[in-house]
Amino acid sequence: MAEGWQGWDDYAPFYDWENAQTLARRDLAFWQRLAAAQDGRVLELGCGTGRLTIPVARAGAEIVGIDRSEPMLTRARQRLRRSRASALLVRGDIRHLPFRRRLRFSLVMAPYGMLQSLTRERDLRATLSAVHGVLRRGGLFAIDLVPDLPRWAEYDRRVSLTGRRGHGTIRLTESVRQDRRRGLTVFDQEYEERRGTRKAVKRFSLTFRTISVAQMRRRLEHAGFRIDAVLGDYDGGPFDERADVWIILARKR
Repeated sequence: MAEGWQGWDDYAPFYDWENAQTLARRDLAFWQRLAAAQDGRVLELGCGTGRLTIPVARAGAEIVGIDRSEPMLTRARQRLRRSRASALLVRGDIRHLPFRRRLRFSLVMAPYGMLQSLTRERDLRATLSAVHGVLRRGGLFAIDLVPDLPRWAEYDRRVSLTGRRGHGTIRLTESVRQDRRRGLTVFDQEYEERRGTRKAVKRFSLTFRTISVAQMRRRLEHAGFRIDAVLGDYDGGPFDERADVWIILARKR
């Protein structure tokens, strides 16, 4: 079984370009509002290139971002310097959060399917336990899930995105494979970048685990959380299984 962290180092040079054309800023205001409503530090799991970390920091939150990928964090640090915002970026494993006992958070953010990259059940259990350990009592754990990945139709070598970057062009060719027995969806990515007569091709795969709201609720409750709300969009709308977004807000008991 592929480990969920595999492929993200290779994804780093293309992550911001792709998200600017897909997710863009659709979820940013939600996370800024949520962070602003808390009284204390914020932790973002899987902060990547700082897509959310830095705008949340600029909105006034005291935020720490953690990620396993050094290439992702390198880009986040560059963006942080340019932004002149204040945030702490840490390289680490979310299954074993590297924070001392005196450092506690009022909010832990797990945005945009981040926990679904934990492809093994024991890794998810360890992460929920680690989050419980760093939250202060009554602290909020906010989880954003990508709905029902098995509905994604399998396809082979489809051109998903094209566009310009700098003085060149990029084309993303994508394949989707389902391992329904293990509940995994695998995205095979091929980025082709052209600058004049030069061409560079990068291939890697990203693996995500299917997990329903009901399954995540049970795991959260077992890990010592109570469910505050389940939302169906970034504006606080009610949960619907057909929604584009599933958001769970849980508090440390």
